[in-house]
Amino acid sequence: MLTPSADTFAALARSSPWRWSTLRFTVRRGRDERRVQPIRAWLRRPDLLRVETLDGELHRIVREAPERAGVLHGDGGVAPVLRPDGLVAERPRVSYDAPMLDDYRWVALLDPVELADGIDHDSWTTAPPLVVDSVTEVEHAGRPAWEAVVRTTPAYEPRCGCCSLLRSREVDVVEYRDYPEHLLSGYPDAYRVRLDVGTGVCVFTDEIGIRTPGGWHDLAIEAVDEPMADELFVEPPRRLFRRP
Repeated sequence: MLTPSADTFAALARSSPWRWSTLRFTVRRGRDERRVQPIRAWLRRPDLLRVETLDGELHRIVREAPERAGVLHGDGGVAPVLRPDGLVAERPRVSYDAPMLDDYRWVALLDPVELADGIDHDSWTTAPPLVVDSVTEVEHAGRPAWEAVVRTTPAYEPRCGCCSLLRSREVDVVEYRDYPEHLLSGYPDAYRVRLDVGTGVCVFTDEIGIRTPGGWHDLAIEAVDEPMADELFVEPPRRLFRRP
């Protein structure tokens, strides 16, 4: 049984690609009006995604092919170095970034390795991206989760600086060095982050202190590793327009 701590929180964030093969979930992202409405998604690793409105209207089919990620129950994928508790100690240097919807924040919440491994820009070695003030056991959408209160360090290295899980001044200064008008007048003091224990998915983020427009999401997992047929990821035929 996993015990919540700063170290195991980081290891869980590093482990997501190997803890599930299919995922069905709903998610609501950000305070931006364009993304306030929740959506439902079916994701089959490594390359298939179906997205609908909660009313069942098809929004998008995404088909992308990254390098293959294995899962802990085995599918011939690339094997990471595991810790004694079964979590990932070191990841192979391969990509797990597809399938993506809209931006890299979508990728990061499904594979939140940026919460586990940062970069020391003086030595270019791996360094902790977060200061973890506390980790507690909670329940999220009926599933066990860990909630951490964290602060970013200068080593925090998101997949993409414009859509990181945790918006920080250090990242923005680099990302918008040629566009300083995009810097905010203030930044959060800290962040609340939840990881689903079973999958390692980042199911919730919120900001403490100053809040930014996109700095929030709430993801509810509905099913893990359920069968998903190929037909689920096929675009419906388009109707031909005929002149009257």
